[in-house]
Amino acid sequence: MKPRVQGLLRRRGVRYVLVGGSVYVLELAVIVLAQRLGASPVVAVGTGFWVGLVVSFVLQKFVAFGDTRTHRRIVLPQFVAVTLLVLFNFGFTLAVTKALTPHVPAVASRTLALGVTVTWNFYLYKTRIFKSDSDLIY
Repeated sequence: MKPRVQGLLRRRGVRYVLVGGSVYVLELAVIVLAQRLGASPVVAVGTGFWVGLVVSFVLQKFVAFGDTRTHRRIVLPQFVAVTLLVLFNFGFTLAVTKALTPHVPAVASRTLALGVTVTWNFYLYKTRIFKSDSDLIY
C-alpha cells in the first residue's frame, strides 16, 4: 500500500468515515429491498437502521477506533452506551423520516438524519465510548 494511503488509514476519522460509508451502503440496500418487499418507508428505514447497527458496532470498535479490548467489563459498558445512543439516534431517524417522507423518498430522509447523527456519534465514540489509553492518531 502506498505510504500516503497508509497514513490516511492511520487516522481515526478517515477509518470512521470509511466504515460508516460502507455500513450506509448496506443500510440503503436493506431499505430498498424492504420497500420492494412491501414495507412502509418507516419500517424499511427502521430495518436498515438495525441491520446497520450490528455491523457498525463491530467495525467501529475494532476497525475505526482500534479498540481490541474484549473483556466483559469493557465491552458491556460500551455496548450499553452505544445502545442508549442508538436508541436516541433511532428515534431521531424515525422522526425525521416520518416528517419528511410525504415530501422526499425514505432514502433521502435517512441520509439527512445520518448526516446529523454521524457528527455527534464520532465525538461520543472518540471521547467517551471507545476511548483508551493508547488512542490512535485523530
